[in-house]
Amino acid sequence: MVKIVSPAFSPAVLELEPGSYLWCRCGRSKRQPFCDGAHAGTGFRPLAFEVAENCRVALCRCKHTSSEPYCDGTHAVMEGKSDEPGG
Repeated sequence: MVKIVSPAFSPAVLELEPGSYLWCRCGRSKRQPFCDGAHAGTGFRPLAFEVAENCRVALCRCKHTSSEPYCDGTHAVMEGKSDEPGG
């Protein structure tokens, strides 16, 4: 089984405009926290989410949040414990 890569142990704090986004679940994307298709062949699929109005968000980059795609602080207890830190 292919494992999740944790590309960073901090959230991506971004200002997003209204629209549709694809959040990377596998951690292999070079466009973190968004999907670039690097999951091909891994069994992972990106998470589609919508933003209705301009807003500031903290998107998860450790890929272990229980509030996909948003950061829930899980990275604080994970640093140094990832199977493939930094991808």
